Amino acid sequence: MTTLERPPGRPDTAGLVSGAGPGGRSRVLGVAGVFVAGLLVLAVLSAWHLTQGTAHLGVGELLRAVWPWSADDGARDTAVAVLVASRVPRLLAGLLVGLALGVAGTVLQSVARNPLASPDTLAVNAGAYVSVVAVAAFGLALPFFANGLVAFVGGLAAAGLVLAVARGGAGGPTRLILAGSAVALALDALTTVLLMLFQEKTTGLFAWGAGTTVQSGTHQVALAAPIVGIGVAATLVLAHRLDVLGLGDDTATVLGVDVRRTRVVAIVLAVLLSAAAVTVTGPMGFVGLGAPVVARLVARRVPGLGRHLLLLPFAGLVGALVVVAADDVLRLVVPADVSISVPTGVVTTLFGASLLVWLARRLRDGGPAAASTARGAGGAVRSRAWVVGVAVVLVVALVVAFVAALLLGDRVVLLGDVTNWARGLSGDEVTFVLQQRWPRVLAALLGGGALALAGAIVQAVCRNPLAEPSLLGVTPGASVGAVAVVLLVPGVGIWPVMGAATLAALVTFALVYRLAAGRRSGKGGGRGLSSDRLVLIGVGVSAAAGAITTLIVLGASPWNTSLALTWLSGSTYGRTLDQLVPVAICLVVGLPLALAGARSLDLVALDEDVPRVLGVSLDRLRLGYLVLAAVLTAAAACAVGALGFVGLVAPHAARALVGARHRLVLPVAVGLGALLVSVADTVGRTVVAPSQLAAGLVTALVGAPYFVWLLWRTRAAR
Repeated sequence: MTTLERPPGRPDTAGLVSGAGPGGRSRVLGVAGVFVAGLLVLAVLSAWHLTQGTAHLGVGELLRAVWPWSADDGARDTAVAVLVASRVPRLLAGLLVGLALGVAGTVLQSVARNPLASPDTLAVNAGAYVSVVAVAAFGLALPFFANGLVAFVGGLAAAGLVLAVARGGAGGPTRLILAGSAVALALDALTTVLLMLFQEKTTGLFAWGAGTTVQSGTHQVALAAPIVGIGVAATLVLAHRLDVLGLGDDTATVLGVDVRRTRVVAIVLAVLLSAAAVTVTGPMGFVGLGAPVVARLVARRVPGLGRHLLLLPFAGLVGALVVVAADDVLRLVVPADVSISVPTGVVTTLFGASLLVWLARRLRDGGPAAASTARGAGGAVRSRAWVVGVAVVLVVALVVAFVAALLLGDRVVLLGDVTNWARGLSGDEVTFVLQQRWPRVLAALLGGGALALAGAIVQAVCRNPLAEPSLLGVTPGASVGAVAVVLLVPGVGIWPVMGAATLAALVTFALVYRLAAGRRSGKGGGRGLSSDRLVLIGVGVSAAAGAITTLIVLGASPWNTSLALTWLSGSTYGRTLDQLVPVAICLVVGLPLALAGARSLDLVALDEDVPRVLGVSLDRLRLGYLVLAAVLTAAAACAVGALGFVGLVAPHAARALVGARHRLVLPVAVGLGALLVSVADTVGRTVVAPSQLAAGLVTALVGAPYFVWLLWRTRAAR
């Protein structure tokens, strides 16, 4: 099983005993010093926070506003109004949410005994967010506490599913991150569907979904504060049990702790705190991961601070520091008039993603787990007749899907109309419909095929059937480049978009690859690429790329998020023939190249030793294939946007149909990917006509449950 060097989830066992003894006084002074230093820094950051905003208020104005004997003049009244209406509520929201998420993340890490557990990686925030959006989308105006209850139920259901699939975190950090990412992607897809279908009722929720501390008054903070206070107090009651739980289930049971009940109560309290935070500010990204990690790092150097009775409030203090500092940095870097639109969660996500990458670089290969995962990529040996039959059925299915895609949509046309259109004899209405429709049909086929080919390559190179370009940062990286060009240079042609997407995808891939290969794999081992480390770093970089995309969208066009939502959800809307040329060229060139090296891919997918024994330059081959996958992904993004899960589902289904040999897997995966996206696009254009669902939302809603099922199946196998 994969582990991290000295997991932060392990409690400070020396601190389980009271501070009495020769070093007791120094220990108490050390802990007190850390808390005092943290509070002083928080006070300074809070004071700085109050001076920032669209209205200029210096330190002098603030002092006169809070000083009771100041002259009652117009300047003082203005300062007081600004503080009461916006700045103090914003500061209080940041402090409250940071406290709640810091404590919640610490509890989840202790329960899962996994340093990567958090409200984000367990999809708690995603579950709470989609619940709140669903309520708004259906026009239900709920009071604060009812809205919080909805968020709590959604977050609890998501966390329960993730922990069940990841065996409570015992399956290792990679499995936990993969399970959480899959569930979060599915819930995010559902959220995007609601945001696009009910734009008028969900106005402003896109920015809120990234976590914003902007408040209009202290009403919400005042309502949430008692809930957070009760939740924190309840976790402190569990502090000693969490200490004992960190010693192991058997030891905890011997010491009289009901392990199951303790876990359930702790998770419920963590979700309650997370739901309260989401209700106030939206899902504030990665605070629940970053704050506990920093707190535990400090606790390692301060004896006694590792006890949960002290660690929990200290993590809450660090969480408040993270949120307030992120808000300060945001308003320092971004112009004041723009910072109102840009969520604070963008900065916290960048911080948390960096920590996730740092933790992933400390990952040691576990050997057996990696091998079992690699073996899971294989498929049964199929006869020649079976393979030919699969090929015939796939070709027929593609033809049927192509014809159905031309016929169905917001306006149904007949097969005879298509025939007349092809001969140039159709009427104006049919001609208009099909001229708009057929580029979309080809975009779905070509984009799906390119993503499937890229996914097959990534899974082979990573030796992980659960990896795909979206989870390795390639697709989010391509989205950063494409969205930046589309929003910052309106009306630009497809080739600049393609160039920017390709460059961003390659830069993102190079960063992930370099970080994953830049650390020795195990004690005494040489440098090498760990598939587990590659996936974890890819997820971290993906989160950072998503935050940068949100920053670009809200900074460049805060009131026109529909265009970005359409792109980010994966859509063929408005595609033209010019936009299909890049993906067609990449697919025509990339598939023969991949087939030519199919034998090498078989060796790379096997293990580290066999290719080297046979004289294969493993690192160079791996690098070349991943570059090809990055280019294919960028080209597909130009055709179908940031469409996810195709690179996961199609290669896996291909291996199940024709076995593990890549000379068969690659073309079958391309066909299945094209079929999947074509059907998804047709369904999206038909089921809610005249409205439309983006193809990426349909593939995510199908692919995410399939992904979770794969994790569950491998869980049972282990």
